[in-house]
Amino acid sequence: METAIAEVERGGRVESRHAGTAVVVDADGNVVFALGDIARPTYPRSAVKAFLALPLVESGAADRLGLDDEALALACASHNGEPAHVTVAARMLERAGRDAACLECGTHWPTNAAAAHALARAGGAPNALHNNCSGKHAGFVCLACDRDEDLTGYIHPTHPIMREVTAALADVTDAAHGEDNRGIDGCSIPTYAIPLRALAHGFARFGTGRGLGPERARAAARLRAAVAHAPFMVGGSGRFDTVLMQALGPAIFSKMGAEGIMAASLPEQGLGIAVKCHDGAPRAAEVAMAALLMRFLGPEARDHTVLHQLATHDLRNWNGLTVGRVRAATFI
Repeated sequence: METAIAEVERGGRVESRHAGTAVVVDADGNVVFALGDIARPTYPRSAVKAFLALPLVESGAADRLGLDDEALALACASHNGEPAHVTVAARMLERAGRDAACLECGTHWPTNAAAAHALARAGGAPNALHNNCSGKHAGFVCLACDRDEDLTGYIHPTHPIMREVTAALADVTDAAHGEDNRGIDGCSIPTYAIPLRALAHGFARFGTGRGLGPERARAAARLRAAVAHAPFMVGGSGRFDTVLMQALGPAIFSKMGAEGIMAASLPEQGLGIAVKCHDGAPRAAEVAMAALLMRFLGPEARDHTVLHQLATHDLRNWNGLTVGRVRAATFI
């Protein structure tokens, strides 16, 4: 029987439950907390974008191209496609002498409703810069241009840039990334199914630098600092990661992934956390992550207003009445 990580209440009763897995690991790989099958292979999807950005920083490409904190934070982002996100993504490409035409991530409308409506009202249409992964892809383009690599097909696993960033994933998570566990992500780059424990371990190492080479550890610290300085770039208005990191600053690095994945680094505690909701619901992964942060981030975290707000989602009907809530399961 699968274990619930979140429950939905209505009228004082549990109406439904979200099954999932959660794990907390320290930088040495020791499991501090586990719920469910933490060895089960899981696609981390966009949760690992910061790991993919490590070569951009450690190679010196980010410095040579003059990428600022907003740009580095956007390279780690799954953003809303709001005007600020689009502007920074375009600026990254300009630094490399390129434009949106070179991006191979595909196009979709901004995921932020207000931004999408404004674009439509102005008679505009979305382009690749509005894609939630445009910052990550702009980072790949910057790295490729700095390396003087042909950009064509940079999304494919055999391209030199994709091989380099995949090697960074394998190094940080200490998990195999090969053809046998490879899928294709929403933005067309490879994604690799790894144990949830390995994902949490990778976030512990990313947050502390322990187990990483000196240059990689410095690159991780710089990316964390950039995100702490510009958390809006990582998600945007109302997004879990942005709200959390605006409130807690460098005490937390948090990143969501599609299909109910959440992961976080707690640098001061030396811990990494990973959560997977088996039915892919982000609402369940978010409340479970917030509850785990209240438990492991330190004694003050239990009383932190923002964490309390994130750990419970009110359910409202079409008249705006609060009719229930989504909360973490009691054993988290």
